[in-house]
Amino acid sequence: MLLLAPLFALLGLACAAVAIPLDKADALAECLSKSAVPTDGLGSPDWQLDVAPFNLRLNFTPVGIAVPTTPKQVQDAVICAAKLGIKANAKCGGHSYGSFGLGGEDGHLTIEMDRMNKVVLNNATGIATVEGGSRLGHVAWELYNQGNRAFSHGTCPGVGVGGHSLHGGYGVSSHTKGLALDWMVGATVVLANSTIVNCSETENADLFWAIRGAGSSMGIVTEFRFKTFVVPDTVTFFVASVPWRTEAAALAGMKLVQDFAVNEMPAALNMRVFITTRFVNLEGLFYGDKAGLEAALGPLLKKTNATLALETQGGWLDQVKHFGNGVSVDQSHPYNYHETFYSSSLYTNALNETQLQAFVSYWFKSAKANKRDWYVQIDLHGGNSSAVTAPATHSTSYAHRDFLYMFLFYDRVDKGGAFPAEGFATIQNFVTNITAGIDSPSDWGQYINYPDPRMDQAAAQASYWGQHLPRLQAIKKAVDPDDVFHYPQGILPAA
Repeated sequence: MLLLAPLFALLGLACAAVAIPLDKADALAECLSKSAVPTDGLGSPDWQLDVAPFNLRLNFTPVGIAVPTTPKQVQDAVICAAKLGIKANAKCGGHSYGSFGLGGEDGHLTIEMDRMNKVVLNNATGIATVEGGSRLGHVAWELYNQGNRAFSHGTCPGVGVGGHSLHGGYGVSSHTKGLALDWMVGATVVLANSTIVNCSETENADLFWAIRGAGSSMGIVTEFRFKTFVVPDTVTFFVASVPWRTEAAALAGMKLVQDFAVNEMPAALNMRVFITTRFVNLEGLFYGDKAGLEAALGPLLKKTNATLALETQGGWLDQVKHFGNGVSVDQSHPYNYHETFYSSSLYTNALNETQLQAFVSYWFKSAKANKRDWYVQIDLHGGNSSAVTAPATHSTSYAHRDFLYMFLFYDRVDKGGAFPAEGFATIQNFVTNITAGIDSPSDWGQYINYPDPRMDQAAAQASYWGQHLPRLQAIKKAVDPDDVFHYPQGILPAA
């Protein structure tokens, strides 16, 4: 048995400051060992790798790290956690902005899934079977090489398919092909009572509805089943530089982009506005060749005086590599990428004159002045031709299909170190300068995959799941009444 004082020393923590169940570490280790569940040894290289968060601002200490390679081992890890009263969380890619795979707080059992990453495509049916610890780059690579196929998902190769697709899964194909969760046709889930169940539209349908939007609160997915599409022969990715050097120009330009997004943007075009202190770009992916892109985008470029700085026609993997920002596509274990940042998000409908003015005014008068390394990414999420808005609003627990915009607000410290207070204010003020002009709370929302970890649980649940929250809380009570899969912004069981 480990003595507590040496354990605290190994973790680099003072005893008085620790409010986590480290006194259960030995009992947990013994339980996992008896069940033959692989674990990371405390302080080992694997422990150091798996405990390092993507967001270095949010470091948490788990009471143990299980490293399963089979569904049975995931099941046994959950049994041990539940028996000992320890909260448990799956960690897939480890890219959570709030470090929720580490529990979002000290003292959880982290179930590190990234050793379970097999991807198998059935070319006869087009259904891909994807283990729950697979990363998006690996999935894209395997589906392309096994059958020239794909499903719609995000761009960062190291992001885990689990957290990504269980909460939405927006990316540069979403306007054309929808969200990652829209391609999910089934899943195998370990529940809090340790049973393993399958779910789909026809089997455990309530659970299937819930995991497509709030999955990490409901169980641990060991296997996904996704339908896929044959990738196009030609796609074109682009960057257009927009000369919005004054507040007036930016306001006029944003109005033009908004009108284009609502009324003119074709289904084959995926685009976002990318704003920093130094430049503004229109960026995205067109399903087709350069000529098609220029025909689709040309009118907007002319109206906004934008100039194409990059226009590259290529195959499917060319765009995967481009949007992967230079990271190797086929990612698995080990993975070691980190930043220090604070983020928040926002969904809105088309903004009226007052709301647009408030956003642009804060951007130019305040945010640009502080010279911090922030950016605002405005995805054209909805609109008349968007595949995201095509399914019924209540078809999955993803609550925000009908909004036009998805904003990501992101402020980082490039060289590490402590995150300064003005960084929090920069991001929070971006959000509140928009929401202050929106009368009803139901007219905006936030994205759990771009979380604001500073929100309390009540506010987070309302912002992330909106009108779907009561049903989700009822399903949570049915499948996890003791809140084994707890994290500070997850779904709580109905009272």
